[in-house]
Amino acid sequence: MNIYIRPFGIMIAALLTSTSLPAHAVKPAAPAECAALPTHAQLHDALVLARKANNAGFNLEMWGTVVSRSGTVCAVAFTGKGLGDQWPGSRAISAQKAYTANAFSLPGLALATANLYSAVQPGGSLFGLQESNPVNPALAMQGPVSAWGQPNDPLVGQRMGGINVFGGGLALYNNQGVLLGAVGVSGDSSCADHAIAWRTRNNLKLDYVPSGVGPGGVDQITYQGDWKQPHCIKADLEDAVVRALPATSAR
Repeated sequence: MNIYIRPFGIMIAALLTSTSLPAHAVKPAAPAECAALPTHAQLHDALVLARKANNAGFNLEMWGTVVSRSGTVCAVAFTGKGLGDQWPGSRAISAQKAYTANAFSLPGLALATANLYSAVQPGGSLFGLQESNPVNPALAMQGPVSAWGQPNDPLVGQRMGGINVFGGGLALYNNQGVLLGAVGVSGDSSCADHAIAWRTRNNLKLDYVPSGVGPGGVDQITYQGDWKQPHCIKADLEDAVVRALPATSAR
């Protein structure tokens, strides 16, 4: 028996080595379509700065994801010192929010994920939208976990999909008005997520928004009207945060 078992064991060990090393150590760089979008370092720094502001949330650490116009993930980052400093489940949610804001924004009309909340409720004009582009769970959960939120995050270069319809996802427009993709932020209340995403986009100088259905004719969150989402913790504080958010840039 040994004459067969030993080579078989060696073969299995070789296969495990050959299949696991590329996933752990040889992660492809972000695709060419990400060239005009923030790098991992740029996303991280913009997200950290945005999270430090008063966002009327729980003051939690955050996840952020940037996707290209095709919905391909270009960068994933978190603000804490380690992986467990922010909700692990918010990594996938941030990617969903980025995918959603990109998928339902156009060169002439930006829709934040917060703008979609009311319309997808039962009886709403977009009811069922949240089921239209299901997330790929195999991509969302693939490892190594130690790479999550790093430059070689396994999501980079992939399209995870998923639709999310509360605050935290915003389309990204450059100073020429070109829609490049979107950013998604998750880790706090959905109201705080929107504010942090808004500040992150402003920090990245990719907020040349052409028009939208929110206050000011852009993709701002609103807590009343046809494109509203509910308040999260304290309405007066959240209203004050929205009023204090920087205006979108003008071309």
